Amino acid sequence: MARELRIEPDEIGPTEDGTQLRILWKDGVVAIYVPRYLRILCPCAGCVDEMTGVRTLTPAMVNDAVYPMAIHYVGRYAIQFMWSDGHSTGIYTFEYLREIWDTEGEKIE
Repeated sequence: MARELRIEPDEIGPTEDGTQLRILWKDGVVAIYVPRYLRILCPCAGCVDEMTGVRTLTPAMVNDAVYPMAIHYVGRYAIQFMWSDGHSTGIYTFEYLREIWDTEGEKIE
């Protein structure tokens, strides 16, 4: 079954100045993500309580200068960041990344 073009990335990489993450989605949308914002929104069990869904990681816990040291593909559905603060367990599905952009995009550029 084919996935929706809106959750299928065409290109993933840094912005021209290297400070943010840029994703060109196959539906033509270009999303720009601030690294710290993505780190705050980490979906892993260490950052979100598995039972309640309540976020346990607060913005105050994340350094303003946090950045991804590496980005790894997880299958054909997600990426995983190796953050400069040592965190690396979050798996960001393409669907989750697009959801972040569609709901928060104008606030995070």
